[in-house]
Amino acid sequence: MSVSLRLGTHSWQVEQCNTLDDYAAHLDRVTAEGARKADLLVLPEYSCMEVAAAFATAQSDAMSELHAVCEHASEILHIMCSAARRHDVWLMPGTLPWADSTGRIRNRAPLIAPDGRHAFQDKHVMTRFETESWDVKSGNPPGFFETPWGRIGTSICYDSEFPALARSQIEAGVWLLLVPTCTDTMHGFNRVRISARARALENQCFVAVSPTVGAAPWLATLDENRGTAGIYGPMDRGFPDDGIIAEGGKDVADWAFATLSPDALEQVRTNGAVKNCHDWPQSVPEATALSFS
Repeated sequence: MSVSLRLGTHSWQVEQCNTLDDYAAHLDRVTAEGARKADLLVLPEYSCMEVAAAFATAQSDAMSELHAVCEHASEILHIMCSAARRHDVWLMPGTLPWADSTGRIRNRAPLIAPDGRHAFQDKHVMTRFETESWDVKSGNPPGFFETPWGRIGTSICYDSEFPALARSQIEAGVWLLLVPTCTDTMHGFNRVRISARARALENQCFVAVSPTVGAAPWLATLDENRGTAGIYGPMDRGFPDDGIIAEGGKDVADWAFATLSPDALEQVRTNGAVKNCHDWPQSVPEATALSFS
């Protein structure tokens, strides 16, 4: 019998930050809200980029904002770890752009334990903006975090749109995928939302999406943000008809909460109307022309 997880995923309203302390206060307030109802919290991709305004100049653009946040990445990570410790909660505080000693920048999602220990999952497939405007590089391959609730994985934004990435995590024993995302149009958000629901269907797993929301015209990077926090599962016996377990409000700061159990997934994988997870093809034949007669 597995231990149930109380999960909270948040749609993060971008706020204007004049100092690192402003970002720390925002993160602390959101973490305190979520920790009242959940054991593990998920926040969006690049949500910490709101702190770029604290380092902005009259000539600030997307690239200068990125490098400014990278220069303060260690301080930002410390703020994130402090929030998890203070509120005694498991926290994925969004993603953090991180430059290594050679200047190579990756988009990293830390999962932080209540005692401050942390591990990173990097984004694997970059969007056009990340490659063409920022030159962010692919990081470590899809992996998993060992937690009190079993193996949990992360699929950062665009990564969620590629089934093979999630499948590698599922085959390693992952039962819950966390999807921090940052999208500036409903086209972009719906790609992530529909992909998340498809991953839940294909793998008979849970998927949680956390987006940035709101307008921030003072920033070049987070100027427009659209989305809805949501938690999704299989579309089969014992689950909602549409697989939507919980969703927050659209384009507003809000939470989606749910209590999730790996046992429910094992039940549907064994006794569901279909066995998507089990029936995943081990190999796919090459497509060939079909003859008309």
